[in-house]
Amino acid sequence: MTGTLAAYADLAARVLAGPPLVGRSRLVAVDGASGAGKTAFATRLGAALDRAGSPGNSGGRVATVVHTDDLLDGWDDQLTFWPRLEESVLGPLRAGRPGAHPRYDWLRGEFGPHEIVVEPTPVVILEGFSAARAAVRPELSLAVFVVAPADLRLDRALARDGAGLRPYLERWRRTEDAHFRADRTGGHADLVVDGAPEVPHDARHYVRLTGQERVP
Repeated sequence: MTGTLAAYADLAARVLAGPPLVGRSRLVAVDGASGAGKTAFATRLGAALDRAGSPGNSGGRVATVVHTDDLLDGWDDQLTFWPRLEESVLGPLRAGRPGAHPRYDWLRGEFGPHEIVVEPTPVVILEGFSAARAAVRPELSLAVFVVAPADLRLDRALARDGAGLRPYLERWRRTEDAHFRADRTGGHADLVVDGAPEVPHDARHYVRLTGQERVP
């Protein structure tokens, strides 16, 4: 695949030009393996959306980012968290209402007492492994798949989570690989992004990989 420099501002405009498909919101999924660079991409796209604004949004926030890791009930809930997401976030958003979910405390190994409110902003970005799974594709305004070399992804994950969690991370990666093969996530993505680009760029740009995604 070939890498091309692209602007988050242009991607934000593309998303906002489309109709809401989930209540009053446009749902964007940012998927990929652990350590690929999903969080950075989602954060930067959210900032670009907020800068762009949206018709009918009187000066308020345009984008909300939901991190699926916050909804997991520990390491074994890697794929099975989805009903919790449906009930607490997607269901209310479809009805045009705010969603709310507790946040898992990975240090304590339990959900915390406070809920994160997910407002039905013009765009809701769902970031995390399996966020672009087949079950939600019909409702997505944009499906993004972020990729990076396996060794680099592991180094990033270990630096973030600690070397003591390596057995958990390796099991997590095996689940990711199996899921992506079965779900064909990358092949169904609207946009494939290089999460470890060698092309010089700043935080307002990303590197798009062409030759795999289904939408030019």
